[in-house]
Amino acid sequence: MKIVVAGAGSVGLSIARELLLHGHEVTLVDRQAAAMRVAQAADADWVLGDACELGTLRHMHTEEFDVMVAATGDDKANLVVSLLAKTEFGMPRTVARVNNPKNEWMFGEAWGVDVAVSTPRIMTAMVEEAVSVGDLVKIFTFHQSRANILEVTLPGDSPLVGRLVSQVVWPQDTVLACIVRDTRPLSPSPDDTLEGCDELLFVTGRDVQETALERVLAGEEAS
Repeated sequence: MKIVVAGAGSVGLSIARELLLHGHEVTLVDRQAAAMRVAQAADADWVLGDACELGTLRHMHTEEFDVMVAATGDDKANLVVSLLAKTEFGMPRTVARVNNPKNEWMFGEAWGVDVAVSTPRIMTAMVEEAVSVGDLVKIFTFHQSRANILEVTLPGDSPLVGRLVSQVVWPQDTVLACIVRDTRPLSPSPDDTLEGCDELLFVTGRDVQETALERVLAGEEAS
């Protein structure tokens, strides 16, 4: 794929290098000359210019790219870049970085954002996941479908320990997607037995209430 990364700071540069490693064509654009660290992503194309300006995007032939990644440290700039990419150039996919969680509500279809990535919220989820045993933690929400990825580590005294996967009735629109046991990811089968310290990863529909899943994890049957 051909991908534009707006913002060549530490985040944008890291994204660009990862994308290059996966074989994508990457163009980095930044308005500050100091950000032109070409040697750190030598295989990328570099553009000195403001991605919030139509002139810069036209010069880059933005309509020829597949994805716009708005990765600056300014939420306003990321929204403007996403909106221009989607409305003026018809880009198929836009991904925008959210720096301040309070601004998450704006990062949606109205501003041309297909996928919003909130680094602070992801970090919070990772911290909660690392320290919480028995608590249900929301790891990620898909922007378009509003489906969620949830995680829980079963404590040794969980009422589900020793039960077969097929014996547990999960809430409607809830799928047990993976069991991580002793660092090994397992695809759950009906005959698998749940064990203490298992990490369970769920995918839930947009209307599933976390409390419904919490009740099942507490040993109550789903209604």
